Amino acid sequence: MGPLKGIRVIEMAGIGPGPFCAMMLSDMGAEVVRIDRLNQKGAGSRANVLNRGRRSLALDLKTPQGVETALALIDQADVLIEGFRPGVMERLGLGPEPALQRNPKLVYGRMTGWGQTGPLAQAAGHDINYISIAGALGAMGYADRPPTPPLNLVGDFGGGAMYLLSGVLAALIERSNSGQGQVIDAAMTDGTASLLSPFFGLMAMNLWTTDRSSNKLDGGAHYYGSYECSDGKYISIGSIEPQFYALLLEKCEITDDAFLAQQDQSGWPELRTKLEILFKTKTRDDWCAIMEGTDVCFAPVLNLKEASHHPHNEARATYVDFEGVTQPAPAPRFSRTQGEIQSSAALAGEHSEQVLRDWGFDETEINNLKTAAAI
Repeated sequence: MGPLKGIRVIEMAGIGPGPFCAMMLSDMGAEVVRIDRLNQKGAGSRANVLNRGRRSLALDLKTPQGVETALALIDQADVLIEGFRPGVMERLGLGPEPALQRNPKLVYGRMTGWGQTGPLAQAAGHDINYISIAGALGAMGYADRPPTPPLNLVGDFGGGAMYLLSGVLAALIERSNSGQGQVIDAAMTDGTASLLSPFFGLMAMNLWTTDRSSNKLDGGAHYYGSYECSDGKYISIGSIEPQFYALLLEKCEITDDAFLAQQDQSGWPELRTKLEILFKTKTRDDWCAIMEGTDVCFAPVLNLKEASHHPHNEARATYVDFEGVTQPAPAPRFSRTQGEIQSSAALAGEHSEQVLRDWGFDETEINNLKTAAAI
């Protein structure tokens, strides 16, 4: 089940990008064990999609027994991922040095906002802050309003979790040649900056400006953006290429010669206003009937509840109902070793004894840990 079947992962419980990376690893078939705090508030929820697919072991890492148990698990793991501030794992006695000394093949993934080093490394922060200093947030939104946060998709999950995931997978491949593990410093600021690579290229070629809503892909161009319909719902168009733009004009029955100057940026605001008026003459469903499935580069703007019911998403089973919770299916897809959702989210500590047995602890050791209140 999944291309990572047989890979064992230790996840130090955290929030946001760390759990998302662990979810992806589980969806791809890895066995992921989440180490939760022993006395954390609340056990969690089965409906927390971010925590799906792994078992939970609750450990008291402030006790020697808890730390030694964690190290014993690390001895057998292929991957460890953690998302604490720099230095926390070291203070617990679980940093890269003792972990790799005991298990030289371990891939040790570290997820932070600012990175393990640098002037801001110890500062608190969130997605909005990381994408701010990377340059992404300042490029988003309309010119007459403050920059618009793109949910926390760009920093936490795009620049963070997915770069940690790609680092872990690359390190596993390299390990097959060298036989050695290594440490991955995945910083959301670094990952977000990497995501901006195409725009730095465009800027160097004088094809992009730093002014919001003045470029082809940031809402400045009338042919690339979202528009309100008569029913208050929205559609999106991305008719960049000349042939797609010509089809847009045809489908919308536009005969105004002003629209022929597609790349004249001075005319973009006026043309956008004209399109705003036009698109408000029909409902979203009306425009779907006219343009969806054509080469206009068109799609309705759906909310989270609507998305799972769109015919294309239904045909591909992009969303699934798993134990009563609608959620995205594992992605990407594999021709031979397709992954699947292994389980709903575990409650904190519900698999402690089971995990220890499966990882080689005997009943005496487990009872000793229970007596010491380490699990």
